[in-house]
Amino acid sequence: MSKRAALLVVHPTRTEALTAADEFTKSLSAKGFSIYANQPVKGTTEFTNQTVEVVVVLGGDGTILRAAELTREQDCPILGVNLGHVGFLAEVERPTINQIVDAIDKNSFKVEDRMTLNFRVERAGKTFAQGWALNEVSVERNNQQMVELFVQIDHRPLSRWGCDAVICATPTGSTAYAYSAGGPVVWPEVDALVLLPLAAHALFSRPMVVSPQSEVAIDIESEGADLNADGLRRIKLQENDRVILTADQKDINLAHIKETNFTDRLVAKFKLPVVGWRG
Repeated sequence: MSKRAALLVVHPTRTEALTAADEFTKSLSAKGFSIYANQPVKGTTEFTNQTVEVVVVLGGDGTILRAAELTREQDCPILGVNLGHVGFLAEVERPTINQIVDAIDKNSFKVEDRMTLNFRVERAGKTFAQGWALNEVSVERNNQQMVELFVQIDHRPLSRWGCDAVICATPTGSTAYAYSAGGPVVWPEVDALVLLPLAAHALFSRPMVVSPQSEVAIDIESEGADLNADGLRRIKLQENDRVILTADQKDINLAHIKETNFTDRLVAKFKLPVVGWRG
């Protein structure tokens, strides 16, 4: 029987994350786990895509995005630990390290599937680049000039925009970049894509909710555009490139010690005024 293994993905500069990494390493090792890490942590081995059964993330939502990128091909659950700053992907409550380690040891955590996005960049009729995102893919200006973008949905023209960006987000990403740009909050279990232009010079520039079966195509009609996937992968685009976006067939598995209602998560994140509510 092979030894059980876990991966720690640690924010590189947060002191509380590095301290927690040391504690998790000791506790999981005592349970018989081999521990890998993306940062130097005493008692761990450098992660070079070894097979693991769970990923423990010590950091914020951005660190969870990094963990998803590191373990994309493994389909293992990703457990974000709340270190004091409430995000949308980590635990809302703050269970003790012993509680988390016990749940990992017994495989007693809850797992939810999160939709991801697939992108493909076509240049001169051929695939130039491709990849994926958990939150969003944006086509955005990379200088002071707005970009000219022509958007089609399911091979039908939608609109041409001179804008700062066009964002396509998953339900998970609806509370990230798309939210700050004025998009709607979409509950994670809703199968949909959010599409919205940012600072568009147009009469019609509203956020749209699109079927996950749809194909969104963005034609680049000016220079000075980049593709940005989750803020982790950036591709310089050229005029006449085409970006094609679809819901990916491969989900990301987010784990939680306790099942948390998304409404409660929303209230905690934005400190919404619910005091005095009677259930």
